[in-house]
Amino acid sequence: MKRRSLLAAAGILSMTAGLPCAFAAGKEIVVGVTAGPHAEIMEVVKSLADKAGFKMRIVEFSDFVQPNAALVAGDLDMNSFQHKPYMDQQNADRGYRLAAVAQTITFPLTFYTRKPYKTLADLPAKARIGIPNDPTNGSRALHMLEEQGVIKLDPKAGLRATVLDITDNPRKVRIIELDAAQLPRSLSDLDTAAINGSYAEPAGLDPKKDGLYTERADGPYANILCVREEDAKKPWVAEFIKLYQSPEVRAFVEKRYKGGMICAW
Repeated sequence: MKRRSLLAAAGILSMTAGLPCAFAAGKEIVVGVTAGPHAEIMEVVKSLADKAGFKMRIVEFSDFVQPNAALVAGDLDMNSFQHKPYMDQQNADRGYRLAAVAQTITFPLTFYTRKPYKTLADLPAKARIGIPNDPTNGSRALHMLEEQGVIKLDPKAGLRATVLDITDNPRKVRIIELDAAQLPRSLSDLDTAAINGSYAEPAGLDPKKDGLYTERADGPYANILCVREEDAKKPWVAEFIKLYQSPEVRAFVEKRYKGGMICAW
């Protein structure tokens, strides 16, 4: 379904009266998103911005690396695709000075399968388990496996756990680290894979039908609006947040994704 059709189906194309209109005079706000739900939701925000007279342009990316690089380079004013632990890791590893200015949506990470398993406990010995190869989401997936008794991790590793921190692997499962965008395409070659909702939904994966285990909703991985540190207090940022965290956007998320993701504000 095309994005404009999605917006119309949600019945939220009208702008809430009274929202402020003080984006920097004449400035076009360029927002980076990853393809899929983040892009669809940002189209709703853009429809509201258009109604309010804001100039806004959306740029789509196909991976988790380029949106921050483009923001740091000045090609974007803001991005919407990541959670704060990932941003913090990028700041630490790459010397970025990025800031989280608001929470957006939560994509609970889910282990999916194309095979007839019902839970992670059903996985056979030497099962092939795919996880994202970025440090934050990889650690997130490993902790989920630990919660379900598949592996044990060194408690000193914390939120930066890697496969090297596995201290016990009784079923000798094989952890396959892949780019997050590649995991849905590789699922048929794996017994299960931990897939972020922004890639699972476009691939037609349903957490209720295809999921083995979904991350707890109270974790630290709500997605964020991210800007350069020097822009965090600018008036247009506060006004953009009001557009994003509007009743129209909430209604779209609730109707379109039916609980597969939730608003974090």
